[in-house]
Amino acid sequence: MKFTIYQESRIGRRKSNQDRIAYCYSRDALLLVLADGMGGHLHGEVAAQIAVQFVTQAFQREARPLLHDPAMFLSRALTNAHNAILDYAFDKDLREAPRTTVVTCVIQDGHAHWAHAGDSRLYLLRGGRIAAQTRDHSRVQLMLDQGLLDAESAAHHPGRNRIYSCLGGSHPPQVEFSARIVLRDNDTLALCSDGLWGPLGDEGVLRGLSDPFVQEAVPRMLDHAEQRAGATCDNLSLIALRWHDDSAPQPGDSVSTQTMAMNDFTTQLETFEQSRSPATALDLTDDEIERAIAEINSAIQKFSK
Repeated sequence: MKFTIYQESRIGRRKSNQDRIAYCYSRDALLLVLADGMGGHLHGEVAAQIAVQFVTQAFQREARPLLHDPAMFLSRALTNAHNAILDYAFDKDLREAPRTTVVTCVIQDGHAHWAHAGDSRLYLLRGGRIAAQTRDHSRVQLMLDQGLLDAESAAHHPGRNRIYSCLGGSHPPQVEFSARIVLRDNDTLALCSDGLWGPLGDEGVLRGLSDPFVQEAVPRMLDHAEQRAGATCDNLSLIALRWHDDSAPQPGDSVSTQTMAMNDFTTQLETFEQSRSPATALDLTDDEIERAIAEINSAIQKFSK
């Protein structure tokens, strides 16, 4: 595989960052995953951490170096991540289980497979247009589909953050799966939270990722989204990947997995402690952070067999 990848997450104007992002790849398979903990619920940050960490660790166990069935992997991983969040809530005796959106993508054999629950999005950009994107699991999207709202009204609707599918919570997630999509040279995949796509819109995402260098495009897009959102800026995260055909010349900033050993992985995943903002970290003692990490790991391990 050959690709260029860059990811970044920012706190925006919030007190803590409840977004989590990660990518991981073996010689022949690649995983992207993003979760947005739901701020109106208890421990949304923990729910997002469990989701991203669980899916990434499951990928590391199974992609050696290929997944047997990418679609089945996504289904099983997201179901078990949901159950791990519920188990965390049970052990903590929480009145309500924490919740998180999730969007994740597996690439292998030159094909992309993705799945999502909630309003974190995946875009497939090809030839200067949006070739495919996820459909938000939100009330506003349902109203758009029914012709009750137009795009401009939807962008400012007071219920635009209300979603009906997520990991955690009191109902099983309604996970939506893509078809298997063949990737072409210079295709771009973008996974982002609503803190990014909300201020920029579809056209802003498309325009921002027209830059051939994703390492430069991603920070610039986050800057732009923060500026447009202003004082109400939410947490915002973006993972951008540009696909390169094996036969194409390799750009200097790209990754080639051809020489990786069979069971090797490269992973970019922040720990719970690393993802804490400096301001929020001051509210927790070292013991409280260590206990939270232990509780997250315990919930994950129960469903990692």
